[in-house]
Amino acid sequence: MRRSCLIRTTAAALALFFAPPVSGFVDVGISPAMGQPAAPAKPQSDALATYNNAVSEFKSVLGQRRAQINAKQPLPERPGQALYLARVAMMSAYKDLTDAQPSRIGRPNKFKIPPAYFDAGIEPLIDEYVGLFAIMQAGPASAQNSDTPFKDVVDLATAIARAKGLDAATADAAGRISLGLFFAETNGNQNIGNARSNTYKGSFQTGVPEDQKGQAKWAAIKKAVAAIDPALNARDDREEARVGKSDHRFNHWTAVRNGLMNAHAELFAQIPAITKTLPNQIDQMKLFELIQIIPSPTRSALRSGDLLGYRISEPRIMGYLRNNSVFTFGAADRAKTSATFREILDAMWLFNEKFERALSKLNEIKAGSKV
Repeated sequence: MRRSCLIRTTAAALALFFAPPVSGFVDVGISPAMGQPAAPAKPQSDALATYNNAVSEFKSVLGQRRAQINAKQPLPERPGQALYLARVAMMSAYKDLTDAQPSRIGRPNKFKIPPAYFDAGIEPLIDEYVGLFAIMQAGPASAQNSDTPFKDVVDLATAIARAKGLDAATADAAGRISLGLFFAETNGNQNIGNARSNTYKGSFQTGVPEDQKGQAKWAAIKKAVAAIDPALNARDDREEARVGKSDHRFNHWTAVRNGLMNAHAELFAQIPAITKTLPNQIDQMKLFELIQIIPSPTRSALRSGDLLGYRISEPRIMGYLRNNSVFTFGAADRAKTSATFREILDAMWLFNEKFERALSKLNEIKAGSKV
């Protein structure tokens, strides 16, 4: 997949605030503002000072990047990385503060983040953060959009599942789960670039080797797809002609198709067993997103016969989870040295809002909306 060791980081790395993946593991914990995982609890005054400093640093980085963009100055390589690290440090410092002083936990916020992790008073800073990322990771002018980006994801996943001989219920679940992946990877935005990586691009945030691997796998089932759904196959032919020799990752249709074929289609046959173990639809989406974040351990957990009890303890894998906003915020979370898959799924709370929107969009599709 993304690396020879089959470990990658993903859009999960910024599941809350809509930035796609980074290439390789970045230890987001080495920051004075975030504290050291093994350190004792700070006095309340120190925790407050650390949080205030983290907010100031976040404002500073936001202001610097906005000034560079407004002045049309060259941006640094991976211009979103400093913003991301400052945002993580700020949220981590706030969680340490509310751990030290629970009375600091405030009102709900519009991002639906647990108030212990996020101060609703800084919502405008996050709005600015999101706006900067939208500018920095805009796709190229040559990107080939779709008028029905969400329906495309569902249709492709469903057709792939049917071409693999799976029943209607499984194919339906494959479409639903895949729409969730689109929201997890890009917040439902098609053909975007990446402000934190020079490698991963497009609607499913793939690298060139992954995209090519997905193309080859699609070619192997294309005849089966044509027999099952001639109209979808005809659409595929048109999109192939449209993209020609250009980057398939910036044609929404081919990007989604190749991304699904590369990483997820081989697991569609396991959906009945997965849904039996995980009846919650959002949990199912989270598990498939873990195929993006920690593919090898996730496949091992699926083979183990005890998916939810399967424990991750390798420091490198825990590091990848942390770099994808799992066990990331605050010294207590970061002190964890191992976790079961049940604990990991529960810790992926930043994904909940994205997956809820995916389910809402799916209902619109089923109601006949053109989306």
